Amino acid sequence: MSSNSGIQIPSRLPLLCTHDGVLLPGSTMRISVDTARNMQLVKSRLLKGTSLQSTIIGFIPNTRDPEHDSDELPSLHSIGTAGLVVQVVGSNWPKPHYTLLITGLCRFRVTQLLREKPFPVAKVEQLDKLEQYTEGDQADGELEELSQRFYQAAVQLVGMLDMSVPVVAKLRRLLDSLPKETLPDVLASMIRTSNKEKLQVLDAVDLEERFKKALPLLTRQIEGLKLLQKTRKLRPDDDKRVLAIRKGGVFPGRQFSLDEDGEDEDGDDTAMLEKKVKAAAMPEAALRVCLKELKRLKKMPQSMPEYALTRNYLEMMVELPWSKSSTDCLDIRAARVLLDNDHYAMEKLKRRVLEYLAVRQLKSTLKGPILCFVGPPGVGKTSVGRSIARTLGREFHRIALGGVCDQSDIRGHRRTYVGSMPGRIINGLKTVGVNNPVMTKTNMGCISPPINCVLYQVLDPEQNHSFTDHYLNVPFDLSQVLFIATANTMATIPPALLDRMEVLQVPGYTQEEKVEIAHRHLIPHQLEQHGLTPQQLQIPQDTTKDIISKYTREAGVRSLERKIGAICRAVAVKFAEGHKVFRAESPTEQHADQNTENKEEDSGIAAPPEMPIVIDPIALKDILGPPVFEMEVSERLTLPGVAIGLAWTPMGGEIMFVEASRMEGEGQLTLTGQLGDVMKESAHLAISWLRSNAKTYLLTNGSADPLEGTDIHLHFPAGAVTKDGPSAGVTIVTCLASLLSGRLVRSDVAMTGEITLRGLVLPVGGIKDKVLAAHRANLKRVIIPKRNEKDLEEIPPRVRADLDFVFASTLDEVLNAAFDGGFPAAVSHPQVVSKL
Repeated sequence: MSSNSGIQIPSRLPLLCTHDGVLLPGSTMRISVDTARNMQLVKSRLLKGTSLQSTIIGFIPNTRDPEHDSDELPSLHSIGTAGLVVQVVGSNWPKPHYTLLITGLCRFRVTQLLREKPFPVAKVEQLDKLEQYTEGDQADGELEELSQRFYQAAVQLVGMLDMSVPVVAKLRRLLDSLPKETLPDVLASMIRTSNKEKLQVLDAVDLEERFKKALPLLTRQIEGLKLLQKTRKLRPDDDKRVLAIRKGGVFPGRQFSLDEDGEDEDGDDTAMLEKKVKAAAMPEAALRVCLKELKRLKKMPQSMPEYALTRNYLEMMVELPWSKSSTDCLDIRAARVLLDNDHYAMEKLKRRVLEYLAVRQLKSTLKGPILCFVGPPGVGKTSVGRSIARTLGREFHRIALGGVCDQSDIRGHRRTYVGSMPGRIINGLKTVGVNNPVMTKTNMGCISPPINCVLYQVLDPEQNHSFTDHYLNVPFDLSQVLFIATANTMATIPPALLDRMEVLQVPGYTQEEKVEIAHRHLIPHQLEQHGLTPQQLQIPQDTTKDIISKYTREAGVRSLERKIGAICRAVAVKFAEGHKVFRAESPTEQHADQNTENKEEDSGIAAPPEMPIVIDPIALKDILGPPVFEMEVSERLTLPGVAIGLAWTPMGGEIMFVEASRMEGEGQLTLTGQLGDVMKESAHLAISWLRSNAKTYLLTNGSADPLEGTDIHLHFPAGAVTKDGPSAGVTIVTCLASLLSGRLVRSDVAMTGEITLRGLVLPVGGIKDKVLAAHRANLKRVIIPKRNEKDLEEIPPRVRADLDFVFASTLDEVLNAAFDGGFPAAVSHPQVVSKL
């Protein structure tokens, strides 16, 4: 080599000492700079410099152990590499640092250290040049032989790589164009070697020595690749493989990683996955898709993003229960006992489960029914689904549909999306591990329109045998799944979806049923939850009835359970206070002041409570406070113009007061109470019927029109609650008749029914919930439409025995039953019979 031609490096160079690696001439690597000395070099030399010479710095490997590094300048290695800084990037996370992209130019030797602070500067001697070599000097025979052997080994190594990769193809062309003298540095920086080995190549200033140091490293890498290919027994098509590309190398920012650790394990995993696919007993269509994806997986390098996606897909496919199912318990007697122990009442639901078991005994291939339990909150719709799963001996899974607004939550995401995954149904089947669980879908009344389209297929017995999840993209049989949907009302469920399900009404509980449920289930459960026993706390049935009537007014039992929990917590406090005072005393406590003992006795907690603690009405009021609900029915009917109606809500039946008042005016009708259009029309119908029959019922008051010179205000209390529906028609007529006649409506009467302009009473829905609401309010007489008489069969016998039912087909019968002594008409008229 000649030192008189080519690019000359400056004789004085700033030095960059780092542990990040060894920079060889002809290679490019990224170096992180975070020490104070090196950051000062970057700021003063690289960021402020304006000439090409300012971008050339000296790279010195720091041979000191990083764990024992200090701020003092380490002993400098005698040989370094002059590098050209191509890029500087600064960052403040996780701490301030710079990242440099440096390309090695040539070797140099440090002859004299000129200064150490703020960064080291040394006088250097250039040892070789990367850019230009002389052509006049002829290499000796041994050096020529070494260079030829090294060139052939480099060609062999590149030939083992995949030439379809552009970087590999470019490297192959460079081997022919680069001078052979540069190959040791280029290849040593490319293959996987230790920093110590690279440092030996850097110290080899003599070219022949450099070839001798680098050739064994290249040979070792070739032998390692040959052994790996032989071990994996690759097919001829797979001999050339794409290897991972790391930072560094002859191209800026790139270097080939020839480390193949873990490839054997990957081959074993692929073989294991293939065995699982064949053992999954999946249908032919799904098996065909899995084998196709498995074939693609074997040809795919792990570095590709699609490798993980395909592997996750295959693992999901083999984990699904394609043919795995649980054995049903078909003992009807045991099932009846189990259902009775878990739930009180609910006879219709229990009968339907027993019918399913009976049919399964006769036909083993029966499809799973699709049931829909509709009822107010807290009546046990979801818990009875869990009991059905226990009865059948099946797994149970619950899917909450409330708030779901994207069909991908149910049907899954397509695999083209990042982070795709199966829907809730397929995930649920994977969780339970069988293809015939009991799957409950709650909050059916809160689903959005996009979800309806998915549920049409899931809940249709004629379609769900081939349910296609977007992620799987193959049909899955859901016909053996027993679907149970729950909803508070059918009004918000689309008719097409409702038509696909078998609807079972779950009405609210009567007071007697709530008492039984409390003493069979709620009280023992709360005692267990609060660490109490029946010998410590007793709640008599009379106290339970007071809790139900005075502190809760609901169709279900959730509030009742919370009140019982409040009682248990209050009793637990009493026991804790008593045990705290009478704990084992230390010798110091035994000699405490007598005044302290007197204070403890006066505080009322000096002795533990006597067991068992019985909750009487006085204790109940102390714990729960004054009663929340009072029986105010009789007090509110002390004036004419007030009547009691019955309303249905998703929370169960409710009683509803209707109030009317009259004043001087121009015959106008005012309606308040957030009424819907249907209820407003019922009010106008009632006014029209009363005006047309005013003479008949002596409501004229001296004029032909009872509204002449009079305004009527009709109000429905609880104005914050929206009210609508046709069933308040008879109540409005009774209220206005009371106002116009000046007579009081009976205080123990409630009514419901739709009216027509001819005075007929038409049937309405929700009779059972409405009757139970009247029974909870201690009313004695209930007026319902004649055509709703058949609905009384669903009402418990005890409730029917406590109430006097009046079946009315005309408004005349309603008025006669609502007033004491009847509501006689001045002129009798023949009864009009409805033909609707």
